[in-house]
Amino acid sequence: MQLTAESIKKSLSRVQDPDLKKDLVTLGMIQGVHIEGKKVSFKVVLTTPACPLKEVIKNNCIEVLEQDHGKDWVWDIFMTSQVTTIRDAGPILPEVKNIIAIASGKGGVGKSTTAVNLAVALAQLGAKVGLIDADISGPSVPTMFNVEGEQPSVKKVGEKNIIIPITQYGVKLMSIGFLTPTDHAVVWRGPMASSALRQFISDVEWGELDYLLIDLPPGTSDIHLTMVQTVPVTGAVIVTTPQKIALADANKGLSMFRQPQINVPILGVVENMAYFTPEELPENKYYIFGKEGGKKLAEKYDVPFLGEIPIVQSIRESGDTGYPAVLKEGLTKDAYMDLAESVARQIAIRNASIEKTSVVEVKA
Repeated sequence: MQLTAESIKKSLSRVQDPDLKKDLVTLGMIQGVHIEGKKVSFKVVLTTPACPLKEVIKNNCIEVLEQDHGKDWVWDIFMTSQVTTIRDAGPILPEVKNIIAIASGKGGVGKSTTAVNLAVALAQLGAKVGLIDADISGPSVPTMFNVEGEQPSVKKVGEKNIIIPITQYGVKLMSIGFLTPTDHAVVWRGPMASSALRQFISDVEWGELDYLLIDLPPGTSDIHLTMVQTVPVTGAVIVTTPQKIALADANKGLSMFRQPQINVPILGVVENMAYFTPEELPENKYYIFGKEGGKKLAEKYDVPFLGEIPIVQSIRESGDTGYPAVLKEGLTKDAYMDLAESVARQIAIRNASIEKTSVVEVKA
């Protein structure tokens, strides 16, 4: 077979994206084919920088090229990424590709810790990430990012004041904790809290983001309805712990997003505090809150199980010191990086297979 750009693409049309179940050429992932002497260069544009199968796809490309064209060529393959989106460039968050709700039915399951480490992990993998702390009465993001004393600046755009988010560890942040004194209790009725969330969404200079995570308060409240009525949400991640009482509430949180009038896709379930591993016995696992409750919840609703996060002392310490656990080498970093890869994959699969989410119109 003569070597041309067309013949190269014909060969590569036999390589499938393992998640999207279509070939790379059909998906438009092969770009910039260039032949110079015995060297062939091209780009493989993946759907996320967090793709864990990057090397598998690259090796599959080399394998089919060598089958068709022999081993006398130098294959210079540049693996890059462009996060997919199905959002329209509307007036609200026009440059944000994916809006992800991080939810739980119950408080105390480590939802904010999961959201923080997921956001940092995605940023570590090369994505542009933002995080909204939507828990107006109990904001914890400033503490977990070690920016408690920070205040965002404001700039005038026309007649409107636009807030500049705080950036830490590569993540853009917004929280009511930046706008109120540290020891001040925010005692607001639902409409005031909902108004604050709308402002965090529409009056903050988020700019270009691959993922905007919204860390929701526990339960199913005005905040949740405000979110889905303000922006089309790409999908929701449900955080639970293994025990029965947490799963009962997680059921309700998951069911809320599946209501016909809301209809937000569930990206998957995360089981937090899945097992305890002592630092001095890293091979041991103690299932102190029960075993595989999150996995069973995912199976019940036929949604992806995104992974287990252990309960270890370093995660608590990291939250208190404002240096997320995913930034420290070890068991917890691996768990959160795996979670980020799983979430990014599910977003890519969701964008390739499901219609775009609409803004919800919920009647009172």
